[in-house]
Amino acid sequence: MLFKETDKIEFKEKLSESLPKEIESFLNTEGGTIYIGIDDNGNVVGVNQLDKLLRCISDIISDQIEPNAIDCVRPEVEFIEEKIVVKISIKKGYSSLYCIKKYGFSSNGCHYRIGTTCKSMTLEMIKKRFESGLSNFDTMIKRESYFQNITLTKFKMLLLENGYHIEESSFESNFKLKTNDGVYNYLAELLADSNSLSFIFAKFKGKNKASFSERSDYGSQCIILAYEKMKERLKLENICKTITNPRPRKDIYLYDMDAVNEALINAIIHNDYRVTDPQVAFFDNRLEITSHGGLPNGLTKEEFFKGVSKPRNEQLMNIFARLGIVEHTGHGIPTIVEKYGMDAFEISESYLRVIIPFNEEVLLNHGAISGAISGVNREELDPKENLILSKLEESPYLSAKNMSEELNIPFRSVQRYFSNLKEKGFIERVGSNKNGYWKVIK
Repeated sequence: MLFKETDKIEFKEKLSESLPKEIESFLNTEGGTIYIGIDDNGNVVGVNQLDKLLRCISDIISDQIEPNAIDCVRPEVEFIEEKIVVKISIKKGYSSLYCIKKYGFSSNGCHYRIGTTCKSMTLEMIKKRFESGLSNFDTMIKRESYFQNITLTKFKMLLLENGYHIEESSFESNFKLKTNDGVYNYLAELLADSNSLSFIFAKFKGKNKASFSERSDYGSQCIILAYEKMKERLKLENICKTITNPRPRKDIYLYDMDAVNEALINAIIHNDYRVTDPQVAFFDNRLEITSHGGLPNGLTKEEFFKGVSKPRNEQLMNIFARLGIVEHTGHGIPTIVEKYGMDAFEISESYLRVIIPFNEEVLLNHGAISGAISGVNREELDPKENLILSKLEESPYLSAKNMSEELNIPFRSVQRYFSNLKEKGFIERVGSNKNGYWKVIK
């Protein structure tokens, strides 16, 4: 006999239909451990068809429990008494309430742990959890970062450029960058100089994903800079056609940049980063911007289209607002609807996609547009220009003097390369010569 079941330990001889409920109840209480391959008496019996069992557990975690609990549940294989056992370690959930997806936030869907049993929550208990102040955005604040050697130099520079005074002693608490346990949270990771964010711009030849053309990742850096780079890329892709007859002259664009920018900001702020990162896909006839997690809990489609603001990641939105990138006005969705209609939105339980159709008149003038952006391609640059460009992507605050020292290239040559890259549209200077940085555009 191994040990006995407790309020934190559950034994299961084999996979059963009750497993989703038991995982969900641990998430709603204080966490715990489930062993599959040990019977109710604590005898190790082992498991068969291990690969199939692990796939089933993975499907339960990702598909049957809401909100997504993938960061809180970890299945592992252990050998106990020379037999294979699956151990499922479950943390207390980051969200205030979890449920079995098919039953929703009802008494049939929400459970908690008392002793060795799972109990259904009353409607009053469910209501209190919702009203406790722990809503969707707390997930990002409560979730530990995978990395703790975090630096926030670029985020601080952006705040200084926008007139904020930084008090180092209270900086992290003011921006809610640490958990209650005093370690950096996922919000801090997204704002860090270097991180695990993947912000993909994917370009395809044609109207589907059959033929891949280009992939650029604007992630691995402070999410605010990632947003700015993605926005600049979309500006560069926005072909303009000038109509000179009849007068006055008129410029028409491939797509409305204001609407696209609103879609981009919403994808970043409302994305469920526990699932995966937002994505941008560029086709011959449209642009698609996808965020994950569907609508935030409690927000209806009707409210969504009216512009009711209920951000999934509220503190991230507050930071974007402080930097003047977004306003708390709820005008983003109505802006897109006014230009492209409700049909521009594809909404499901797991994702939200904005589909921006291209202007047909501009398409007729330019034909297929899935190639590289206009002007010189990166592959055509001088090797040292490419080297400097790569270095600026890593360290945008490097001066010409520091670049010269690091790469052992004469100072005047570095200045010339900077000038050439700026003229060719690869970089631009943001801020003053003394305190600004180089923004890599393409």
